[in-house]
Amino acid sequence: MLPVREAASRYASPVAATVTGDQPGTPHARPGLVRSLLDRFGHLLRELSKFATVGGIAFLIDLALFNFFTTGRGMEPVTAKTISTVIAATIAFLGNRFWTWRHRERSNPVREYALFFLFNGVGLGIAVACLAISRYGLGSIWPEVFQTTLADNIASFLVGTGLGTLFRFWSYRRFVFVEAGTRRVPRGPDPDSQA
Repeated sequence: MLPVREAASRYASPVAATVTGDQPGTPHARPGLVRSLLDRFGHLLRELSKFATVGGIAFLIDLALFNFFTTGRGMEPVTAKTISTVIAATIAFLGNRFWTWRHRERSNPVREYALFFLFNGVGLGIAVACLAISRYGLGSIWPEVFQTTLADNIASFLVGTGLGTLFRFWSYRRFVFVEAGTRRVPRGPDPDSQA
C-alpha cells in the first residue's frame, strides 16, 4: 500500500493513494452547466440539427415550387401549396429516414411511410389553414394587405411552416422513427440457489 495523502482541506479525510496517484472513489471534476446539458440533451440537439437541415432543403423546394405554380403557372394558392408540400414532404421523408433517424430501429417501411405522411398531412393542414385564414379570412377584411403574394408567403411559410415544423418534429420522433426497445435479457440461474 502506498503512503496516505494528506487531506486538501479540513473537511476531507485522508485516503490511501492508488498506484496511479489518484484517490480511490473520488469523482472526476464536475462538468459545467453547458457540458452537463450537452451530455443530457446532445442526442436531441444532433437530431434537431439534422431535422432542420433536411427541413431547410424541403422548405426551399416547397417555396420554389409554390411560387413557380402560383406566379409561373397561375395556379390557385391553396392548390399550389398542397402540391408543393407533397413533393417537398417526399424528399423530407427520405432525408429523415436515411440521415436524421438512420440510427433508429427500422420498422415496417410501409408503416413508417404511412405515418410520416399522416403526420405530414396534419402539418400541411396547419400550413394551409394559416394561408386560408390569411387569404380568405383576413383578406376579406383587408384584401390589399392579405391577398398579396407577400402575405401568402408569410402566412404559408413563416407562420404555417413554423407551426407545422414543431408538430412534425415531435410526431416523427415519437411515432414514426421510434427508438429500439430495450431487449429482455433471459434470467440465468440464481447463484445463491446452487447449494
